[in-house]
Amino acid sequence: MNAAAKNREPKQNIFNSKRVRARVLQNIWRNRYIYLMVIPVIIYFVLLKYMPMWFLRSAFYDYKLLKGFDSKFVGLKWFERLFTNPNLMTYIGNTLKLNFAALVLLFPAPLVFALALKELRSKRFMKTVQTISYLPHFVSTVVLVSMISTICSPDYGTLAKIAKMLGTKPISFMTIPEYFVPVSVVSGFWQSVGWESVIFYSTLMGIDQVLYEAAKIDGANRWQQILHVSLPGVANTFVLLLIMHVGQMLNVNFEKVYLMQNNLNLSASEMLPTFTYKTGMESHNYGYATAAGLFNSVVSVALVYIANAISRKVGETSLF
Repeated sequence: MNAAAKNREPKQNIFNSKRVRARVLQNIWRNRYIYLMVIPVIIYFVLLKYMPMWFLRSAFYDYKLLKGFDSKFVGLKWFERLFTNPNLMTYIGNTLKLNFAALVLLFPAPLVFALALKELRSKRFMKTVQTISYLPHFVSTVVLVSMISTICSPDYGTLAKIAKMLGTKPISFMTIPEYFVPVSVVSGFWQSVGWESVIFYSTLMGIDQVLYEAAKIDGANRWQQILHVSLPGVANTFVLLLIMHVGQMLNVNFEKVYLMQNNLNLSASEMLPTFTYKTGMESHNYGYATAAGLFNSVVSVALVYIANAISRKVGETSLF
């Protein structure tokens, strides 16, 4: 039989072998608890991520809850209304403003904090600092906003008391639009930096210690070790997380933003996600809200692809 005839023969599936099947089943049974841990995650994504995508069709209907998809088909009506909404660019601008401030000020902070933790000589003190920094992450958003409102109150808040001690007039931070982003970013720094540093700290601890020893032999001080060993070692993780953050530029911490809103700061606090929520849940215009949410999702996916392409071209690091 010539080589061409051999190439035309169908390739045998390796899983047809009883030995291979038995080995695969044995490995699955050996790691059964790991697979069991994956099942809730799969159920979560199927129920809350993939199944709701079926209802994206409501963006093309005048959707009524009692009628379902027997509601009137309106085509691109809601998209036309969305793109002709005179406030759309304001909502997008507010969203981008908050996320850009968080990206510039908050995103690098966990890396800096992780580097500082790694350089601490006392392990007991480092563990204490870690624990204290993690705790704010577990504070409920409702409690957090209540704390912010109390601290920023112009009547009895901590900042008002400090202002009176200094002989200045207290500022109502929660009602002035210009202060909405700074208050949100500062409170986000307190709540998230410690917890988000976990990924960077784990990556730093995974760097081969031989590299640090070699740097010491070459005469590198601690700052030079951070610059030439630690930062390159965590660069890939930093870039991948940055790409994912860029993809979330049109999303916000909805609960926090919604709870911090009031009629006086609405010009700065009304964002695309809060507009979508109010349109759907408060105005009961589900088709319009779905169209706005779908637009948000499409733009977010596009941002991920763009950031990923730039990263792959510039630094050869990418998600896919």
